[in-house]
Amino acid sequence: MSRDGYGPAVSLPGDPPGGRRAALVWGVGVAVYFVAVIFRTSLGVAGLDAADRFDVNASALSTFSILQLLVYAGMQIPVGLMVDRLGTKKVLTIGVLLFTLGQLGFALSPTYGMALGSRALLGCGDAMTFISVLRLGSRWFPARRGPLVAQLAGLVGMAGNLVSTIVLSRLLHGVGWTAAFAGSAAAGVLVLVLLLLFLKDHPEGHEPAPASHAGAAFVRRQIAESWREPGTRLGMWVHFTTQFPAMVFLLLWGMPFLVEDQGLDRGTAGELLTLVVLSNMVVGLVYGQIIARHHTARAPLALGTIAVTALLWATTLAYPADRAPMWLLITLCAVLGACGPASMIGFDFARPANPPERQGTASGIVNMGGFVASMTTLFAVGVLLDATGDDYRIAFSSVFVLEALGVVQILRLKARTARRERERLVASRVEAVHVPV
Repeated sequence: MSRDGYGPAVSLPGDPPGGRRAALVWGVGVAVYFVAVIFRTSLGVAGLDAADRFDVNASALSTFSILQLLVYAGMQIPVGLMVDRLGTKKVLTIGVLLFTLGQLGFALSPTYGMALGSRALLGCGDAMTFISVLRLGSRWFPARRGPLVAQLAGLVGMAGNLVSTIVLSRLLHGVGWTAAFAGSAAAGVLVLVLLLLFLKDHPEGHEPAPASHAGAAFVRRQIAESWREPGTRLGMWVHFTTQFPAMVFLLLWGMPFLVEDQGLDRGTAGELLTLVVLSNMVVGLVYGQIIARHHTARAPLALGTIAVTALLWATTLAYPADRAPMWLLITLCAVLGACGPASMIGFDFARPANPPERQGTASGIVNMGGFVASMTTLFAVGVLLDATGDDYRIAFSSVFVLEALGVVQILRLKARTARRERERLVASRVEAVHVPV
């Protein structure tokens, strides 16, 4: 058993073998996700440039990210169903084609409307990546490695965010809008080649059982059975409540807040955005190790991250001077870095609650949570900025509303999920006793 009494410390019968081959195949999938995150977050360093290029206000600017996330969130359950039916390689291939075309279209768009369409296309392709990578990890690595593998995937994704904040931002101001965005689209072509050459859905001898049938009945059953599990719903609310504060900051509003409200130059603001990403990568490794060893640490880590994030935002927004001191902004950005790893905990609630044939659908439900919250907050901040004459303190106060909603739901579902997990543990022990050796 693991140290806290949950789950086996050795591989279960039928567990994938892991090893170098698994790392290589999984690495190709993660490379696709890495590029998708670069494209997803590229607007975060180009928000001010986009406002000038398309001559739009704060609400119209936020529409870029809102539409992208609306498409992303709306695609999560369909993508989960696609992964369960078609497999990882086919879904990832479609995703790469879509988000590469979206990034290239954004580079070449002469009008606001065309740019919006390109971001929607990008969001559709991006939506197909992370769930596929989670499925790939569960197919190639033993179950006990699940939390760490998921956190490592999130860490690599944040490295993509780091490329946006450091490399793409410099390209943008060095070679210009079109060259920077069109040049970055070449990365999509590269990962497409790697994907087609090296990626396999599962190891030999570990093929999933075929679904009994397709059609509307299959879709309804997959969604209903996934949603019926309290672990799936708890995972969704954990993802909802933890992810969005950092996502909103990195995806669009962090740079304007630091430059226009806090009076920092773009270089310093970019360094603070980089700090969020670096903190995310460090915390992700720590959270993954803790959860892999102590399953019961999931809820305390998630709730603790939410509480500290709310405290730092409240301190920053309520600071009595016109601008917060640098030490406070640094602390805020370091804490925001924990939001991404905390959101990954949501998948660790959903994973044991669902059998392998429902993992894609359940992951889609969980992943939808954070992006719905991010989309809602992006819209709220943009509207409040326009309504209050760019009062960032009022606009960012919308963060607390969604955090309060999420915490209520987490507390409501936590005990029920723990009870179901204990029941499954007892059932698995009884079954193991009766299995002939």
